[in-house]
Amino acid sequence: MSAEKSEIATNLERLQEQIKRAAERTGRRAEDVTIVAVSKTFPAGAIRAAYDAGLRHFGENRVQEWETKQAHVADLRATWHLIGHLQSNKVRVALGLFEMIHGVDSVELLGEIQSSAKQLGAFPKILLQVNVSGESSKFGFLPEGLLRQMESILRVDRVEISGLMTIPPLAPREEDSRKYFIRLREVRDRIEKEYGILLPHLSMGMSGDFRVAVEEGATLVRVGTAIFGERRSK
Repeated sequence: MSAEKSEIATNLERLQEQIKRAAERTGRRAEDVTIVAVSKTFPAGAIRAAYDAGLRHFGENRVQEWETKQAHVADLRATWHLIGHLQSNKVRVALGLFEMIHGVDSVELLGEIQSSAKQLGAFPKILLQVNVSGESSKFGFLPEGLLRQMESILRVDRVEISGLMTIPPLAPREEDSRKYFIRLREVRDRIEKEYGILLPHLSMGMSGDFRVAVEEGATLVRVGTAIFGERRSK
C-alpha cells in the first residue's frame, strides 16, 4: 500500500502542476478546476490512497461496481460522481449513491430522475451530456436539439442542472479535442444568455486531453490513468 500511495501522490502532484500551468495560460486559476478521480476498475484501497493524497472528488462509471466498493470507503468525506451512462432502471439506486450525475443524455432520463427524486425527497445535481461531435456511437443531446428542448428541460423542479458534459472522439493528439471543448462552452454560453440561467460547470477533459480542456474552460476534469496508472481489467 505504501508504494501505491506514494505513486498516486506523485502522479497527483504532477497533474496539479499541469492543470495550474494550463489554467494560467488563459488567465484562469487552478482552484477553479476540480479533479474528478476516475476510479473505475480500481479497488477501494486505491481510492483511499488518492484521498490520503488530497483528492476529494471521485468518479465511477457503473452503479453496480460502485455498490461493491462504497461500503469500504464510506467513512471518507468525499463527493461521488457518476460519470458513465445511466440506465433508467438504475436511477433510483444512483440517486442514493452519487452527489452528481454527469451523463444525463435525454429528456426521458431526466424525467426518470425527476420522478425518483420526488419519491426519495432528493434534489440531485446533474450535468446534461452533449454529443458535440455528432458521433452515432456517443450518448447525449445534439447541440441544436438541446437548445430546442431547454424550455421543457428547465421545468424540472427536483433536479439542479449544474452544467454540461461532453466526451470528444478518441484522437492521437490532445489538440484535436479543442474544437469540441470550444463547442461545448459555446452551447453553454448560448443557453445562459437565452434562458437567463447559470450553468457553472463544464465537465470535459480526461487523462489524454485535460490540459486543452482547462484552457477552454473546464471546471471538472475526469482523470483516471494520470492518477492511478494504467486501467486494470475487470
